[in-house]
Amino acid sequence: MTINCRGKLIDLSSPKVMGILNITPDSFHDGGQYLEVPQALSRVEKMLAEGADFIDIGGMSSRPGADIISEEEELKRVMPVITSIVQKIPEAIISVDTLRAKVAKRALEAGAHVINDISAGRFDEAMLHTVAGFKAPYIIMHMQGLPTDMQVAPKYNDVVIEVYDFFSERIKACRSAGIIDTILDPGFGFGKNLEHNYTLLRNLSYFSNLRLPTLAGVSRKSMICKVLGVNPDKALNGTTAVNMLALMNGAQILRVHDVKEAKEVVKIFEAYKG
Repeated sequence: MTINCRGKLIDLSSPKVMGILNITPDSFHDGGQYLEVPQALSRVEKMLAEGADFIDIGGMSSRPGADIISEEEELKRVMPVITSIVQKIPEAIISVDTLRAKVAKRALEAGAHVINDISAGRFDEAMLHTVAGFKAPYIIMHMQGLPTDMQVAPKYNDVVIEVYDFFSERIKACRSAGIIDTILDPGFGFGKNLEHNYTLLRNLSYFSNLRLPTLAGVSRKSMICKVLGVNPDKALNGTTAVNMLALMNGAQILRVHDVKEAKEVVKIFEAYKG
């Protein structure tokens, strides 16, 4: 399975790692660390040296309880970083985490390659056609509610079937808009309680029936912290364990804060597969 990142082909027959770069003051793990361009560039260089296949840049926190910031503020945060990476680290494959079509358009015009949308095109009706116009890969995530309220009281009759049906509907919308490469993210921690998250993890291979790549973003999240009784700073070992379970259940991309450790998980998984 191969995706075309605007001329850069990525073969997903071997799992890939997406490194997280939060240009935010309030993200749950590393908020405030990479707000300035020099710090952000240094972080990108480190993640690439550790083997990151993608760099996912986000200017708005989507942690539980986070507010939707203004479009102007989001652009102000991410555009200088995107522009600088394109100019100074051209080999980087840049994913931009946004739910706004204007931010996606500006980012893709500046040289970004992938759009990662937690709303799967439901927040901004112009998003699907914007992504399609650039022939960019599009990551669609399942989320019940919005970050402000998604963890208040998430409820499902059958979380696996409901997420599957959601993907089926959004895939049709993406194809109708002309999007070529779509990637599925079940949205661990986005409108799911502990039981929902682990039910999805156990059944991740079910989404392979949709014949599209699956991304797992579990890095240092509450589904790990609650089980181990730790805060996100102490959740690296748990993240490694859950990343391996995700790969064994069919994930093709791991979205992580800790690239080196995730690449080691991929190497062990590949050796295990034989």
